[in-house]
Amino acid sequence: MGSDLSNEIMRRRTFAIISHPDAGKTTLTEKFLLYGGQINLAGSVKGKATARHAVSDWMEIEKERGISVTSSVLQFEYEGKCINILDTPGHQDFSEDTYRTLMAADSAVMVIDGAKGVEPQTRKLFKVCGRRGIPVFTFINKMDRDARDSFDLIDEIEKELGIATCPINWPIGSGKDFKGVYDRKSGNIVEFADTEKGTKEGKEIVISLSDEEASLKAIGEEAREKLINEIELLDGASEPFDQEEVNNGKLSPVFFGSALTNFGVEIFLHNFLKMTMSPLPRVSDTGVIDPVERGFSAFVFKIQANMNKAHRDRVAFMRICSGKYEGGMDVYHVQGEKELRLIQPQQMMADDRHVVDKAYAGDIIGVFDPGIYSIGDTICSPGDKFRFSGIPTFAPEHFARVRQVDTMKRKQFVKGIMQIAEEGAIQIFQEENYGMEEIIVGVVGVLQFEVLQYRLKNEYNVEIILEQLPYEHIRWIRDRSIDPSTITGTSDMKRVRDLKGRPLLLFVNSWSIGMTLERNEGLELDEFSDN
Repeated sequence: MGSDLSNEIMRRRTFAIISHPDAGKTTLTEKFLLYGGQINLAGSVKGKATARHAVSDWMEIEKERGISVTSSVLQFEYEGKCINILDTPGHQDFSEDTYRTLMAADSAVMVIDGAKGVEPQTRKLFKVCGRRGIPVFTFINKMDRDARDSFDLIDEIEKELGIATCPINWPIGSGKDFKGVYDRKSGNIVEFADTEKGTKEGKEIVISLSDEEASLKAIGEEAREKLINEIELLDGASEPFDQEEVNNGKLSPVFFGSALTNFGVEIFLHNFLKMTMSPLPRVSDTGVIDPVERGFSAFVFKIQANMNKAHRDRVAFMRICSGKYEGGMDVYHVQGEKELRLIQPQQMMADDRHVVDKAYAGDIIGVFDPGIYSIGDTICSPGDKFRFSGIPTFAPEHFARVRQVDTMKRKQFVKGIMQIAEEGAIQIFQEENYGMEEIIVGVVGVLQFEVLQYRLKNEYNVEIILEQLPYEHIRWIRDRSIDPSTITGTSDMKRVRDLKGRPLLLFVNSWSIGMTLERNEGLELDEFSDN
């Protein structure tokens, strides 16, 4: 049995796809599912421009094909590996969820638009990956359209994200002149073919660059000469591939392709699976927890309420960190200090959820939550008590003062806002000396305000007034014994506390942070807060 368990865990690959909106993440995810045989025909995913969905459906993509982003995990088999893709919502759906999803992944795939390069959202997500030291793989997409100079793109990734890069393949032109990619290891050119958009890429036409006649015929003299010069430059300037550096998140392997035309996707997937790792050990308060050696353990990284309108349910998503889950097993909920039975955990794929009777380290399961779980909670085998290190609280970037329209509904208002805060969609702050009388809500993505308004009205029958505040920067005070009222601040600074009573400072301008630090010797401020 031991070797079966070990084999199942070792073949797991769990990664998150991160990108700026419109860089092609959904298309790429779809093509992965196509290779895994989960869907037979990938239709071009419709943009949200076609219809403004109800806010409650804010993360749905194409109901008819039912790849639900809220489900947050898509599982498929490919080349003997069991792959779990953690999808992160892009766009203004961007929320703290996106950051937390990265806590459940063992590596990240960063999709970059070849015409736009590194965009703000990508930078923020990358910061989280860097903080955890998780491997990042880069897929530069949309090479079939006019793209920026490839050297500039590589240079920008290195400068903006502070990580070395190693191009595994190299594009030959872009847009109308896109001829394919050159594989640096084999020395071969893989010729570009715009296969039928919804099918797997056809038989690749592979030509050796050293075969002058064939390569000239395939890409032409000008492109061949340019390619030879670029490779020479690349060999001299770029980092050599080093698996250890990749594992430590210090070096990002880079691939070029076009997800829409399905070119370069299989090349990427094949290489990625060789370079990425099986589930990693996790740090707990009793030491490192090995995925194979220890019994069942998991942590909650996301809570989603009302996923199914008919059931008014609440699902806790757990990343299994070690051992194996078996149907109906008893587990110990560390934070709740009690044993409970995990009943009917589900995995989500397509329109319906299916109940799983077995799941292994690396897998994600959704468990019905009667209101007992919080984000960051540890679940383990009875008799094995430890806590995984907390999931950081990330700095919100938008703030609003919130109050209910009907003062008689104070109780429902507080209950609703607290429950939504527990799910982690919003953060609540109280102004010093005001308690719950003055509630300030902080969010990572501005759409969360709309979601909050919609959910309070529909689930708690409470209408609210939102007054947006000008603050854009938040810092936790590292030493909690400091009395915030003794801090000499700037005129645009506000003192608040979070739900755990930790003191924080809000600022309108980023330069005020530096000024406040200068005025208060020994004061240390943090952008993240480890729970």
